[in-house]
Amino acid sequence: MAHEHRIFGLGVVGAGMAAKPHALALNALKDQVAVRGVWRRNRSELDQFCAEYDLPAAQSYEALLADPAVDAILVLTPPNAREEIVAAAAKAGKHVLMEKPVERSTEAAERIVAACDEAGVTLGIIFQHRFRAASKALAEKVASGALGDLQAVHLVVPWWRPQEGYYDKPGRGTFAQDGGGVLMTQAIHSLDLMLSLTGPVKAVTALSATTGLHQMETEDFVAGGMEFINGAVGALMATTANFPGGPESLTLNFSKASATLTGGNLTLNRFDGQTETVGEASSSGGGADPMAFPFDWHMAQIAEFADAVQQGRQPVSTGHTALNVHRLIDALIRSGKEGKRVEV
Repeated sequence: MAHEHRIFGLGVVGAGMAAKPHALALNALKDQVAVRGVWRRNRSELDQFCAEYDLPAAQSYEALLADPAVDAILVLTPPNAREEIVAAAAKAGKHVLMEKPVERSTEAAERIVAACDEAGVTLGIIFQHRFRAASKALAEKVASGALGDLQAVHLVVPWWRPQEGYYDKPGRGTFAQDGGGVLMTQAIHSLDLMLSLTGPVKAVTALSATTGLHQMETEDFVAGGMEFINGAVGALMATTANFPGGPESLTLNFSKASATLTGGNLTLNRFDGQTETVGEASSSGGGADPMAFPFDWHMAQIAEFADAVQQGRQPVSTGHTALNVHRLIDALIRSGKEGKRVEV
């Protein structure tokens, strides 16, 4: 049980769009987690970010890795910049908490997971939707078996991203930077949450397309059928072409009840007539502003990761659990391209 009696030291790499909720979360966690330094290549943007959030700037990535008080590195760079960063952290014996996706391709993601396994460092992946109060309440009910056996699943991610100001940004919506479109960049959160509650998918049959609403290399619309290993069946629809964008919803039909997560809210309808609701009214980033959501889910996940490392256990969301969602996305895209059923 390493470092149990001192504050958890964190180095941050990357300070772009994804960093805002992390910065707010880290400021709120000051008594548990100490930010030892933030690093990004653009010095003026780094200084601006650190001044805005009152965080220390690192002299270099090497300096962060050489700091004995740094227990882990929080990686917030685009997916195409991660492999070397993680390899260096693992070699230095630093644990890694990283934004989703693990990398652009499943092969690269597998290399990152293997590097951390071989070095004996913990790898956590940011999937903050698991840390909403409603998601945690449902996870507990599913684990208890009180809802019965899972029979059917329905996932809808009806989001909107504008061409101007979003897809027009260099690299956005490309395979070279993002590794994929709506599945890899947006719906990956809902797919990860779904898998954490349903267990793995066995096979998919999908349709994927780029609508006339966007000029981009990757897909902005995917619909598909899913066959789960536990015998349940499911349907999904994910898009960034649904103006003005709405909250994602996941419905799980069990033998004793149906559960629906909409944004950050859970509604449970039991067959005996009882109804239960859990959650908070919140935006989930489904509209034109992708960062329109609270930071408390990030806060909960960073705290859980720090605790996992200090207790010598695996965090809730690991590189290995993230590989499951990568492989599901691969199967959906391949099925859409080939027009046939694909095993995951």
